[in-house]
Amino acid sequence: MKLFSFLFIAYLFLFSAGNVAADYSLNVTDIAGRKIQFYEPVKHVICSGPGCLRLLVYLQAEDMVAGVDDIEVRRKKYDARPYALANPQLKEKPVFGGFRGQDNPERILSLHPPPQVIFKTYPNMGHDGVELQKKTGIPVVILTDGDLGRNRTDLYQSLRIMGEVVGRQARAEEVISFFEAHGKELEKRTAGISEEDRPRVFVGGVAFKGAQGYQSTEPEYPPFSLINAANVAGNKGGIGKEIQHTAVAKEKILQWDPDFLFVDLSSLQLGEQAGGMYELRTDRAYKSLTAVARGEVYGLLPYNWYSKNYGSILANAYYIGTLLYLEQFENVDPKQKADEIYEFLVGAPVFGHMKRFFNDLAFTRISME
Repeated sequence: MKLFSFLFIAYLFLFSAGNVAADYSLNVTDIAGRKIQFYEPVKHVICSGPGCLRLLVYLQAEDMVAGVDDIEVRRKKYDARPYALANPQLKEKPVFGGFRGQDNPERILSLHPPPQVIFKTYPNMGHDGVELQKKTGIPVVILTDGDLGRNRTDLYQSLRIMGEVVGRQARAEEVISFFEAHGKELEKRTAGISEEDRPRVFVGGVAFKGAQGYQSTEPEYPPFSLINAANVAGNKGGIGKEIQHTAVAKEKILQWDPDFLFVDLSSLQLGEQAGGMYELRTDRAYKSLTAVARGEVYGLLPYNWYSKNYGSILANAYYIGTLLYLEQFENVDPKQKADEIYEFLVGAPVFGHMKRFFNDLAFTRISME
């Protein structure tokens, strides 16, 4: 009798567990408006395209990764991707294709465990998402990495979609609240500063699909925008904030003559005899700039490295604030703040790691000698 009772209970448990799997159904609508249905909980995924894996790490779901694109396994002298530095185990994952969405359907189908979903950013880059789904039979969910400015709702929508698929809805809301809170804090710290009391600033050497020289900049450079800095390359510089990236004429920089100059340290990749810092140090025209003469030149963490590293955007904003607005940011230790941000987003305080990558020049005054 006891044996019968035990077997009956075991049967009910198995039947119930089977029904849970059979009854599971999740419907999501991706950024492209495509409706996708899942019939079992998602445990294994891959992320295709710039910034895609970063979002998954933000959601603390990196343990679900079944494979990575080839940029994740490269070992280079420079690296400014906090999510990768905090999760070195990702380098040991099998490769399913090339970076920037160059997916290989055969490799994807050979992964073990097999992915139940392919998240994809920048769907027009590399392998077409719809075609990829047809070739693999694996649902492809299109996302976007948005930004922390006018397109922040796109970022938040992607986090929520991804969170729903991988069962990290609560974490998605935590990340969104984190970005909102820091945005409001930075706005509050700088809102009362009059326009005439805002030093004029310029950042050069901003990465764009690779390292660039000092004339490479952004009219709407996110760290400047978050603290309401007077970016000379913005609207009043005649470029227009609708342009995300541009190379300005050297003569323009000389004409603007900013109070503070910043260098995106991704420019170091161009070598010792090139790049933004080299140009500032060796070009006679740049030596005439007021900021160069006064030593007001500072190094910033690259943020545009396989798309946007949001933690670095926030960390740069706080650091720049401590230079431009001493009173408003007097209680901020920018290096400590950076690690607080990274620890929340990617799970580890990696500021020191990145600083060493970039010759210890991040968040420091750069000598022009």
